[in-house]
Amino acid sequence: MSANVYFTNFGIKQGQGLLNKLERLVNRSGIMEGILPKDLVALKIHFGERGNLAYIRPQFVRRVVDQVKKKGGRPFLTDANTLYVGSRSNAVDHLETAIENGFDYSVVGAPLVIADGLNGKDYVSVPVGLKHFQEVKIGSAAAHADALLAITHFKGHEATGFGGTLKNLGMGLGSRAGKQQQHSDVLPRVNEEKCIACGKCKLWCPAQAITIEGKAHINQAVCIGCGECTVTCPHKAIAINWKTEQDVIQEKIAEYTAGVLKGKEGKVGFITFVNNVSPLCDCVAWNDVPIVQDIGILASTDPIAIDQAAVDLVNQAHGNPHSLLGDRHNEADKFRVLYPDIDWSVQLNYGEEIGLGTREYNLISLD
Repeated sequence: MSANVYFTNFGIKQGQGLLNKLERLVNRSGIMEGILPKDLVALKIHFGERGNLAYIRPQFVRRVVDQVKKKGGRPFLTDANTLYVGSRSNAVDHLETAIENGFDYSVVGAPLVIADGLNGKDYVSVPVGLKHFQEVKIGSAAAHADALLAITHFKGHEATGFGGTLKNLGMGLGSRAGKQQQHSDVLPRVNEEKCIACGKCKLWCPAQAITIEGKAHINQAVCIGCGECTVTCPHKAIAINWKTEQDVIQEKIAEYTAGVLKGKEGKVGFITFVNNVSPLCDCVAWNDVPIVQDIGILASTDPIAIDQAAVDLVNQAHGNPHSLLGDRHNEADKFRVLYPDIDWSVQLNYGEEIGLGTREYNLISLD
């Protein structure tokens, strides 16, 4: 069966603002029907890396927060810490960056909770029993929430072709070790020149695969590749490994999304902003020229359908020749122009295969 995806463009009439259009979209789409009074409602948002300006405006988020409160829910904004070293790799820096970017309580009307805690170790292991993972490590604040709304900024992405709802949820709400699991197929190794034998990696190793004998040593036969040591070592002696196949990382993101959504059936909704469509993720400390004009806002209860609809809308739009698309701005698949070695459809096909949703959709315009 096809899924319904609701759409409103950025055009306005006199006396009608975009915030009112967003509110109408949210209410018509039914994405909040599962929210009950006193539910703790996680609003998954990317707060934007320091220096990046393409993230969703906090004023839009405030309108969603207000609608959750009208349902009697108790909303909070959340995201998990990043794997790379930037302005969001721990809760202190993450919260400071979010506030600098406008996500202050006085603006958004809801508290900010970093999903995986101070240093990325506050997570819940959620069983999924899928091809790549038997269980996934989801930031505890998101895992323990009663309901969840994903508010996604749609853009290009250097690892997955595009970054949409699946990327926002799967990679976004994986703990730091969970992010390492998604990014790498290689077991970690110790750089003995950097290791000072502090023992922190051994303390956090759940498989007891690490011994300290002058330097840290990882027993590769015992190591389960959980990534805890890579994000624990304060001296970067156990390097983060970013190497993985493009198809594999997309499938892993879908499996992590399954973990995020598990147990919240009927209590999840998805909102996607298709504007400021930068060729790169909002995780970089800048944003480039958008590849298309601002298109609109989508809402659905199906994460696969809303990602497919966003891809289609971007590919159907006129490309910006002043962007990285250049002379190829009018080609049919703009994401393959940006990233010719990445087949972005893998994440949608696999997500459909494991039951996250359907690529078939009905686009219902509210304009």
